[in-house]
Amino acid sequence: MAKSAKPKSNVVAENRRARFNYEIIDTLEAGLVLTGTEVKSLRTGKATIAESYATEEDGEIWLINSNVPEYLQANRFNHTPTRRRKLLVHKKQLNRLAGAVQRDGMTLVPLKIYFNDSGIAKLELALARGKNAPDKRETIKERDWNRQKQRLLKESR
Repeated sequence: MAKSAKPKSNVVAENRRARFNYEIIDTLEAGLVLTGTEVKSLRTGKATIAESYATEEDGEIWLINSNVPEYLQANRFNHTPTRRRKLLVHKKQLNRLAGAVQRDGMTLVPLKIYFNDSGIAKLELALARGKNAPDKRETIKERDWNRQKQRLLKESR
């Protein structure tokens, strides 16, 4: 009998605070324009996107303030860790995102960087609206209530 292979997680970096600070309206997958040392560094799993955001400039979307640390074995051919990275999306998606940001005051927030099944680095990008303090409190209450429900169900078994 063959062993069942667990699907290994290919997530490199995740922005866990984004779902708390923002109301996620829509998500899409975008490609990243990376150098060779950036890809090797991503494969080590040490990137951070917690404080990053995306913006539209001159008909292109750019990921700003993401940190991909230098690849240690690359010596002088290394990349700048916090450089702006171009995101690859279809023209129709670009127009829809740019319109929502300009018209509705929404934000482009990166949720996670991962490698797809083909081994290509992708970014999950969200079109989001910022939450205010009462919304955040409601989220906390809902999360606590769900935890309590799970505990009660577990005890009743």
